[in-house]
Amino acid sequence: MSLKVPASSVTSVIDGLKRLYLQKLKPLEVTYGYNSFVSPLLTNSDFDAKPMVLLLGQYSTGKTTFIKHMLNSSYPGAHIGPEPTTDRFVVVMSGPDERSIPGNTVAVQADMPFGGLTNFGTAFLSKFECSHMPHPLLENITFVDSPGVLSGEKQRAERAYDFIGVTSWFASKSDLILLLFDPHKLDISDEFKRVISSLKGHDDKIRVVLNKADRVDTQQLMRIYGALMWSLGKVLNTPEVNRVYIGSFNDKPINDDIRGPIGKELFEKEQEDLLSDLKDIPKKACDRKINEFVKRARAAKIHAYIISHLKKKMPAMMGKAKAQQKLIDNLEDEFVKVQKEFHLPPGDFPNVDQFKEILSGYNIDKFEKLKPKMIQAVDDMLAHDIPMLLKAFRNPYG
Repeated sequence: MSLKVPASSVTSVIDGLKRLYLQKLKPLEVTYGYNSFVSPLLTNSDFDAKPMVLLLGQYSTGKTTFIKHMLNSSYPGAHIGPEPTTDRFVVVMSGPDERSIPGNTVAVQADMPFGGLTNFGTAFLSKFECSHMPHPLLENITFVDSPGVLSGEKQRAERAYDFIGVTSWFASKSDLILLLFDPHKLDISDEFKRVISSLKGHDDKIRVVLNKADRVDTQQLMRIYGALMWSLGKVLNTPEVNRVYIGSFNDKPINDDIRGPIGKELFEKEQEDLLSDLKDIPKKACDRKINEFVKRARAAKIHAYIISHLKKKMPAMMGKAKAQQKLIDNLEDEFVKVQKEFHLPPGDFPNVDQFKEILSGYNIDKFEKLKPKMIQAVDDMLAHDIPMLLKAFRNPYG
């Protein structure tokens, strides 16, 4: 689906971003193959998508039940049980009727923001589906239920797709990431550690939910809370762990025998807090989209500098294959040269090993030379167009 936005229709910040993408950023991405190396080109659906909430956790921490609790009903394709039951990624979104759509179909629908998932192959798409249902909450938020994170190497090997890669993809598109824990299963498995580590850069989106907390008494709960904070502090590598919600997010009443009146009041307050956090998401979604757009523009600029630098290093006539191999072997040094020449922050550069892997499938000699006008257009967009757009629409949520 092509992005076509006439000037007269720029009635919101999102429409303005679409237009700037088409005019200034997309040409740079296409010229230097940003979509092949880093991220697919954006479509209307990427800009228009509703805010997403991603649920992650080890099996049986209550992710599916949590979504049911929020919707006060089940959704098509929901499976609940004590063993790993959700073996797929399920996107729960608003629709006129209740139905389940298979992943292969979802990924090719132009009006849905999931086209990028085709990169993970059919092994993943067969473990991905979309649940449509009419619901007031889903008119503003989309939930993503994920398979329970496993602990055994053998079980992980059976996934047949890049689980961490898929998780990272959803995390980058999400507005809120909920990590769910069960008080009786606090040990963080190796795979879950890898999942949490892959969320680096999205710390501001992470919230922690200590679910099923009405199964333990107050003294136990204090110990469990302390142990959870300590474990998470080690994995997240941050001085402060983000907000932890304590509650029992399921369809059963809170267990008064264990909790007592104070516990019940605390749980109800925690649940209200989490619900208001979820209700705030649509208000903040516009800010997040602007932030992601700016990050993408900076990454696309760096990508253009790298590609054109490699092209410049190629000989005009003889020894091209040898020169290409040398550039790939010494890619880290070439990154440093680009960084120094254009005064770029080293932290903004892509992963060297991943870049090498993709680069080896290309003929560097066919790359484009640096086109300063294209870079200038993106610089102008970042320095002038986006601030002017925000100034013109002081209330970007309307």
